[in-house]
Amino acid sequence: MKNFDIEQTVSTIQSYIAPISAATLSWLAVVLFHSATLPTLVAVLTGLSDRMPSVDMVLLTWAGLTAMFAQAVVQRNFLNIVTIAFGFIIQSSLMVLIFFK
Repeated sequence: MKNFDIEQTVSTIQSYIAPISAATLSWLAVVLFHSATLPTLVAVLTGLSDRMPSVDMVLLTWAGLTAMFAQAVVQRNFLNIVTIAFGFIIQSSLMVLIFFK
């Protein structure tokens, strides 16, 4: 058996795990941002509630997502670009269905 260097092994694992974890957490943050208003919009659309989400929450959420979209475009992170764009399309479609119902 060759010499086993635990420090080299740990540094190798950290060098591979850190970027994967950062990318995964970034993507998870985008999904959670989109999920902030989704339950309320679905409840209004199905008639379970008549209270729309507050305008300031929606505006701040969309402003944060727009900033994350700009960051993804600059970094050319296509997973976040597609995820954010898809989320905007879904949320916009739900709002259109609610307002023109």
